[in-house]
Formats: sequence, C-alpha cells, structure tokens
Amino acid sequence: MSLLFKNIVRFIFIMFFQIFVLNKIPPLHQFIVPYFYFVFILWLPFNIKRIPLLFISFAVGMVADMFFKTPGLHASACLLIAYVRPFLINLLLPKEATDWGNEEPTKNTMGAVPYVTYLIILTLLHHFYLILLEWMQFGSFLYFAGKLIATSLVSLLLIMIADLFLNRKSKLR
Repeated sequence: MSLLFKNIVRFIFIMFFQIFVLNKIPPLHQFIVPYFYFVFILWLPFNIKRIPLLFISFAVGMVADMFFKTPGLHASACLLIAYVRPFLINLLLPKEATDWGNEEPTKNTMGAVPYVTYLIILTLLHHFYLILLEWMQFGSFLYFAGKLIATSLVSLLLIMIADLFLNRKSKLR
C-alpha cells in the first residue's frame, strides 16, 4: 500500500473516530475532553520535510476546527507540535535513526522510552497550548491545571490503546 494512500485512510479513520465517537462523549466534570486527532501528526514518517509537515498539520487542525466550531484554535496547536516535532525527534534519536525513509515513530523504531517521551512531550505541548488559549477566556488557574492534566492523561491513554490495537509495521531498532 502506498504511503500516501495509507496516510489518507489513517487520516479519515482518525478524524471519523474523533468526530463521531469522541465528540459525542459529554465532557466529564468539565475537565476531560478527549482529543485524539493530533496523533495523525505524531505518526507521520520521520523523513517528512518541515514545510509539508506544517501544511498537513494546518489542514488537520482546520478540519478539527470545523467540527469543534473553534476557528483557528486547533490549527494553531497542531502547527506548534508540527514545528517542534523534528527538533524533538533529533533530540531523542541518533541521526541515522531519522534517515530510515518512510519509517514512522513507533516503539519499535524509536525504542520504548524515547517513544513514550515523544508522545508525552508533544501531547502535553499540544494540550497546554490549546487549553491556554481557551483558558484566557475563562480565568481560573486550577481549572487550567486540572483540565491540562486530565485531558492529557485521557489522550495519552487513547494513544496507547490505539498503539496496542493498530498494527503499524516498522523495523526494529
């Protein structure tokens, strides 16, 4: 299966899951809003260049914004993690690991600890920025901190479950 076709199918599946499953779940105690759509950006291949990565991330964020009815909020958070992603990959992996071509970040290609670190940092960064922009309207720091922690934990749990059930083939590190 070609890389482009595989990523288009993955994008449709992830957005379908976010829109028709996760968006239908009412927020739990005003803190937990499960976000999963940004995992598409995290799972893109290592060798994708920065400019196409930013355009793809902007498109992912705008599609999410259309369904969340938040113009630009999710697009800006997606652009932030897309901008930081190459720097983080270069910090976590030796140079030869990022020259693997079409390989994707997985625990097999990166190793378990770097992969989990990669997921945690980018998830926290995405949610921090997203909730910070939302929090500027409401005000309470405890609300901000609680929502950041709770939403990040739920999103990380969803990503880990998806990693277990989706068979993403890759080379062993």
